[in-house]
Amino acid sequence: MTDNVIMNSLLFQAAQKANVSHFIFFSCSIMYPSGPIPLKETAFKADTDIDPNYFGAGWTKVYLEKMAEFFAGIGPTRYTVIRHSNIYGPYDKFDLERSHVFGATVNKILNCKDGEITLWGDGSEERDLLYITDLVDFVRLAIKKQNAPFCLVNIGYGSSISITSLTTKIIEVAKKDIRITYDKSKPNIKTKLALDCTKAKHLFGWQPKVSLKKGIQKTIDWYKSNALIVE
Repeated sequence: MTDNVIMNSLLFQAAQKANVSHFIFFSCSIMYPSGPIPLKETAFKADTDIDPNYFGAGWTKVYLEKMAEFFAGIGPTRYTVIRHSNIYGPYDKFDLERSHVFGATVNKILNCKDGEITLWGDGSEERDLLYITDLVDFVRLAIKKQNAPFCLVNIGYGSSISITSLTTKIIEVAKKDIRITYDKSKPNIKTKLALDCTKAKHLFGWQPKVSLKKGIQKTIDWYKSNALIVE
């Protein structure tokens, strides 16, 4: 929390002093509540409690979003705040010490030797997964099209998938014969989150292009060419 606040505060201040024309701030969707339908940007309210598991990181992101809005109002720099969903693809972290669920699952499946992998919890948690090039495409559009001093926008695939279903899809694309087991003693946050990206489509003409199946295949192809797979 401290590192993020200090680093980004100094970046905002430096951007103002240097008369930077446009600052893209990558926030995230951590402040949103779990819900059955895709959530718009207005789904988060400042008087709403953030999930206790995300309390520190969530409020840190919200604070930095507001700081970006503040600087946009007092200086020459335009700010785009991107509340993106879970990003995956080439150059992700795949090692089991630092990776998130997608990278870790790809690693486990491609290096599986005993025909079984174990998921934490019961696999019911649902996440919105967006392929990296779709995020980069939005950044290009924001730089080109945003004229307003400040814009906060959701960027995600628009639907969620459970960890079990994601694991099953990766196994299928990888053409592996692997059984899924569960360790319910491990930490498990039962949430369902997808982002409504209507605003991004309306203002910037953006929408995701890469399907989850295609994104998984492209990621696996990259991993096989660039990461060590234990034989």
